[in-house]
Amino acid sequence: MGEGLRGSIETTGLTMIYRSGKVEVPAIREINLTVGPGEFVAIMGPSGCGKSTLLHLLGGLVRPTRGQVLIDGIDIAKLSDAERTAVRREKVGYIFQRFNLLPNISARANIELAKRIHGNGHANLYKDDHILALLGIKEKIGFRPTELSGGEQQRVAIARAVINQPSILLADEPTGNLDSHNSRLVLTLLQDLNQRLGQTIVMITHDSEAASMANHVIEMRDGRILARTHHFVYEPEFEGLF
Repeated sequence: MGEGLRGSIETTGLTMIYRSGKVEVPAIREINLTVGPGEFVAIMGPSGCGKSTLLHLLGGLVRPTRGQVLIDGIDIAKLSDAERTAVRREKVGYIFQRFNLLPNISARANIELAKRIHGNGHANLYKDDHILALLGIKEKIGFRPTELSGGEQQRVAIARAVINQPSILLADEPTGNLDSHNSRLVLTLLQDLNQRLGQTIVMITHDSEAASMANHVIEMRDGRILARTHHFVYEPEFEGLF
């Protein structure tokens, strides 16, 4: 799909304006952002500041009003809808706050569906045992989502997002519907996936504890980036976690 560093994201002059009749509502204003391969970035800010819009732009779900979005050196803002879909399928995984699992099929079928969409539909799911074991759901994939706890459902959703090992993982409030125990578990899992698989992670969160798991924290307000901070991350002890 082109040359470039695996898992890199770069934006230049990124702007998104929504229109309601004759009224223009800027959601993202001239954002210049670089996320290197293997970085774990948390985006924070008040509701309505443009966090989710930025994430959608980074993943190619919507086309910007103007500006560039480079994924591994490819300007997805210039691609056709079909070409953007191909880039997303190859390079990007999504984790949503509401899990978005199909309720009437098993966790296994939800994960296998992601593999078929990616083009790996005939691959053996258990080649990815290390991911299922890491997420602690190897014994749960025969259950339907309604038979699983909220934390287990989110781990299935994470497995679905990473099973094809995309270079970039985008997470929109992944702990928003979880209690504190499961939130901590999911955040630790994301950090471990970042460290073990080298995936680039961009995560939206309102939670300062969640943000502390990332290597970089971006603060947004009114569609702009106010600050970006870097900090060393405590590496938790995983023994006995599952």
